[in-house]
Amino acid sequence: MSPTTFIAAHASHPDWRIALADSRRQLQSASAARAARYGAAAPLTLGWCYLTDYYAAAAEAILDELRQAFPGVAWIGTSGIGVAASGIEYFDEPAMVLMVAPLPRECFRLFSGRQPLPAAATGFAPHTALVHADGSTPDLQELLQELSARTATGYLFGGLSSARGRPLHMADGVFTGGVSGVAFDAEVDLVSRVTQGCQPIGPLREVTAAEGNLLISLDRRPALDCAMNDLGLDDDAADEDLFEALSATLVGLSRGAEDLPAHPGQFGAETVVRHLVGVDLERKVLGIADAVEPGMLTAFCMRDARAAGYDLVRIAAEIRDDLESGAARQMAGALYVSCSGRGGPHFGARHAELQMLRNALGDVPLAGFFAGGEIARNHLYGYTGVLTVFATPG
Repeated sequence: MSPTTFIAAHASHPDWRIALADSRRQLQSASAARAARYGAAAPLTLGWCYLTDYYAAAAEAILDELRQAFPGVAWIGTSGIGVAASGIEYFDEPAMVLMVAPLPRECFRLFSGRQPLPAAATGFAPHTALVHADGSTPDLQELLQELSARTATGYLFGGLSSARGRPLHMADGVFTGGVSGVAFDAEVDLVSRVTQGCQPIGPLREVTAAEGNLLISLDRRPALDCAMNDLGLDDDAADEDLFEALSATLVGLSRGAEDLPAHPGQFGAETVVRHLVGVDLERKVLGIADAVEPGMLTAFCMRDARAAGYDLVRIAAEIRDDLESGAARQMAGALYVSCSGRGGPHFGARHAELQMLRNALGDVPLAGFFAGGEIARNHLYGYTGVLTVFATPG
């Protein structure tokens, strides 16, 4: 622990009051140990609160108690089907993860529907932003584009609230609908990467005809013919075999050469993965759960736990390399937003995803949640993980 290291806590219990009391004790103990070792350590100013949806009804009460227990800390967070800490996940059970950081107060600003993201003209210049959002928000992708344009780098990171009932997000208040989060200025040193959870099963192909969300032709061939070729299906395959194969197939979309993969058999960092939502056997057209435009590159893909594990370790190694290059920096804390379709079951065992991450990063304080969609740059992803590490001088 250093005077600039984040502190984190996590707990699970059917009664949210007991889980909160346990988490609060963990934070207070870590804070006292930090003060005893470093004396006048930087004050704790920004906190994250990630709750599984079992605690959604108590979100306001939880936020009120956190404010009382940690005066001067601004709290942000959201609900998830699962939440994550260093090396551990709580999936489909009542749990919470808390993390608190000693960031300079002038270096961040909270925003929400009640408190919009400040413009640079106010004296605070947003550089990057953590965003929590309700996936049912109208025109969400356009809203993310607008938020991205209001930061100097255009870089957003975060995810969509996930819940079986009431999805919520927090920014010194509890909200449903819309977006909230925290913007950081250029003084907050962070490194962020996206890891894909799918692997291409065929070559990259150019979209040569499309209309709305209809994929008509690839490389000037009917889209369905290309899909059948990449899936290894014969032209006379039975309809039930074709439908079964297509139901397990997704489509990776990227905008031309600007997002070519760095390695064979992988997607580029900005590739978004979308479901196939329909097929017209007569016209040989595929329906995609997103708009498609001629000139895009696409590849059919499937979820692949082994490839996802390798890619997760790869981005963690890239972040470590980034921090160790030039002037040495150390990790102060980390955020991890993973798709609710990933987690332990996808990786073969409970906690497997978070344990791989801890093995790659070390036991850095970490908080995160399993989202209904992941946010990175100005895109909305699926089946991905977004890892962000905050750094301080080494």
